[in-house]
Amino acid sequence: MVTKNTDLAYRSKQLHEKLIYWRRNFHKFPELSFQEKRTSEEIEKALRLIGGYEIEKGVGGYGIIATLHAGDGPVIGLRADMDALPIQEQSDVSYHSRCDGVMHACGHDAHVSILLGTAQLLAEDAARGALNGTVRLIFQPAEENCDEKGETGAIKMINTGKLNNLDAVLALHMCPWRKRGEIQVHDGPSMANNDDFHLIIEGKGGHAGYPQHVTDPLWIATYLLQALYSLNGRKIDPLQVGTLSVGQINGGDANNVIPNSVEIKGTMRSYTSEVREKMIAEIHQAAQIVTSLGGNYKLTIHRGEPALYNNSTMNKIIRNSASPMAVYDEPFGMGSEDFSYFTEKMPGAMFFLGCGLERERSLHQSDFDIDEEAMQDGVRILTQCVYEWQRLKGGRG
Repeated sequence: MVTKNTDLAYRSKQLHEKLIYWRRNFHKFPELSFQEKRTSEEIEKALRLIGGYEIEKGVGGYGIIATLHAGDGPVIGLRADMDALPIQEQSDVSYHSRCDGVMHACGHDAHVSILLGTAQLLAEDAARGALNGTVRLIFQPAEENCDEKGETGAIKMINTGKLNNLDAVLALHMCPWRKRGEIQVHDGPSMANNDDFHLIIEGKGGHAGYPQHVTDPLWIATYLLQALYSLNGRKIDPLQVGTLSVGQINGGDANNVIPNSVEIKGTMRSYTSEVREKMIAEIHQAAQIVTSLGGNYKLTIHRGEPALYNNSTMNKIIRNSASPMAVYDEPFGMGSEDFSYFTEKMPGAMFFLGCGLERERSLHQSDFDIDEEAMQDGVRILTQCVYEWQRLKGGRG
């Protein structure tokens, strides 16, 4: 039967050159969130050459849904994000970014290529009657950023209603801290709630030589910063996952002038809704220090992606499909992923696919790169997951 891991490993290996071609093509011409026009066109072109798919374009922006119908059975979604980052690439590879200040530094070029490879294997299987059910391939724009409404590509695609009939959904992410032949999975919360805050401390500026005549917002900020940083260790249960970090402090234009205001911007990360709400409440409480010291403040909190919740049943499917690879059961860290909007609404899971090179690169690093042979593993695992899901639901495979 075509669904054995060993058979899929051979067939995935046969796609090696095509996977590299796709990935390097996307890598050379990266596009930022909400600007993925060329990327979307190249995906559509590849899908039409593969054949067998019903293609819907312009879903939630430049998103594409490619549907493979193979009779009655469960409907599973496989998702890949396609946008790049505002990073200037610093590498000497032949396929380096041709777009100034834009780079695929998070592996989305590989995600799309892996999903295209999976599309080819599934289309071949459907053509010979080895597939039962429906597969929707979700090529999602704008994972890295949100628009003026605070919506990412995942929200926009979901809001179209075109994915309402999914029974389950899966995704992968390149993992540079794991080598090829390894994956990382975790049940439950695995990436963080992501909330940003913007605090403006308003005082009364003046001559730095006469501080008694001003209300110094910089001085007030020193007390507020202590309160903010204490949230991690004194307001949040040490057994819970939650952290706050300040990323920007802006105030003043001259060394002898006390400014009228200071801006503080930062992020809060958490794994549970309880900790999320606790941190938001505590930052409101901490901000009251400003008024007690004679100033005023404005506090804005932007709620970003929810925590990524991985369904244990879907993770079991991933573990079975990855065999005989090494499986590490650990959370993915305090980053965020808008795939979490999918897993809020349906059973789903994301796994991290080992792709590390001899010299490890971090995600979002200006010389990020991958072991391209790992893409074969991604194709094999995703394809096998479809059959494992069908077996679980009583279909063929």
